[in-house]
Amino acid sequence: MPSPDPLRLLRSIRILLYILIVVLAVSFLLPNLQIMWATMNAEPRMVSARGELSQTEKTNIEIFRQASPSVVFITTLSDSINLWTRDITRMPQGTGSGFVWDQNGHIVTNYHVVKNASEVHVRLDDQRSFRAVLVGASPQHDLAVLRLPMPQKLPPPLPIGSSHDLQVGQAMYAIGNPFGLDHTLTTGVISALNRSIGTEEGGTINDLIQTDAAINPGNSGGPLLDSAGRLAGINTAIFSPSGTYAGIGFAVPVDTVNRVVPQLIARGQYQRPALGISVDERISRLIQQQLGIEGVPILSIEPGSAAAAAGLRAAQIMRNDGIVPGDIIQQIGSYPVSDTESLLDALDNYRIGDKVDIRFSRDGQQLQTTLVLQ
Repeated sequence: MPSPDPLRLLRSIRILLYILIVVLAVSFLLPNLQIMWATMNAEPRMVSARGELSQTEKTNIEIFRQASPSVVFITTLSDSINLWTRDITRMPQGTGSGFVWDQNGHIVTNYHVVKNASEVHVRLDDQRSFRAVLVGASPQHDLAVLRLPMPQKLPPPLPIGSSHDLQVGQAMYAIGNPFGLDHTLTTGVISALNRSIGTEEGGTINDLIQTDAAINPGNSGGPLLDSAGRLAGINTAIFSPSGTYAGIGFAVPVDTVNRVVPQLIARGQYQRPALGISVDERISRLIQQQLGIEGVPILSIEPGSAAAAAGLRAAQIMRNDGIVPGDIIQQIGSYPVSDTESLLDALDNYRIGDKVDIRFSRDGQQLQTTLVLQ
């Protein structure tokens, strides 16, 4: 059999190599050519139909649209004294939130937002800025009222809701200026009711609303709204080891706000309604231990007071330094009374002139009377 021609074999191998190179080149270049072609002819994609917003989204949008114009941004300044030159420099102190209370220029915020400030500025939704004056404050409620110089076209006051009928699980909406960012909306629910937290002054703020709506520094003084867009509380504090949002925020309930703010506007301070009695926590504990009952013993009664008019009796101090207990208050209205703090908290739920029922113990008997708070 004759051997193959070497030249013919070489040509065959060369043709196969050419074919292989062409196949490799095409397989490499074709995808890139497709990409280049697609890039040169790129057009916007067709928009998919979304459909209507959910009812929750519509509610969120409407609440923010209605309420946000009434929320204000508060900045405070404090004086710094140079001990060498005696020069006074006005330095930024902090920021917070507030909201329009009425058409007379009153702005409600937290007391701690404006505490120790030498100057307070309020910026409205339309970016107008005013220097505000402090009208009144109630540190025990962490509430303060500012007044603007009668601006034109003031945003509408927020509608007032109620807090005595709030329930855990209700939707809540917080609007404020966290970290100086204007008009921020966060949503959540009521996590708990009747919470208590301590204040910087060493007191306690009671009956607070707990919410998981995100509240951060700068939100203080801003409104907490219900799903109807009504004021349900004022954001006042957060519980956070880091100082930022940790899922637990607190708000002063609107029933407290609506009771305290009018007094701050009218008198500059809050005056708690009184029974006209004097009490002492140390003596109260001794009498409670002696009689084995809870309540607040009345140590003395002011002449002409509500307690005197209702016929309540005070304790008697004997010559041998012994004490004969008088009436022991155990309930005011629907609020149980076990110590001095709970007595003051109970009175805090009423206004001067309100008529309330008082339940008390006298000589081992449970009695009740009605009086008008002064």
